[in-house]
Amino acid sequence: MGKKSAQKELRKSLKRRERNLKRKEAIKKAVKEFKKLLEENKFEEAKRQLNLVYKALDKAAKTNVIHKNKAARLKSRYAKLLVKAEKK
Repeated sequence: MGKKSAQKELRKSLKRRERNLKRKEAIKKAVKEFKKLLEENKFEEAKRQLNLVYKALDKAAKTNVIHKNKAARLKSRYAKLLVKAEKK
């Protein structure tokens, strides 16, 4: 009796896992690009990229891929990084 529901749960969990991994990958890509722009001293582009980092983090937090406080902490950290890099 429970076999059908177990199969469905497995399908659901695999889809969710894939979706969660895509969200995490989007964050990693955005952050990597942001840090690369900072190293190249392209601050205007880095600011635009920071918005994409924020978007990825917010989306991941909204869908419970990461905790909302972690998203807030990372957003703060990357904003500080930008300010620090601009001062140099």
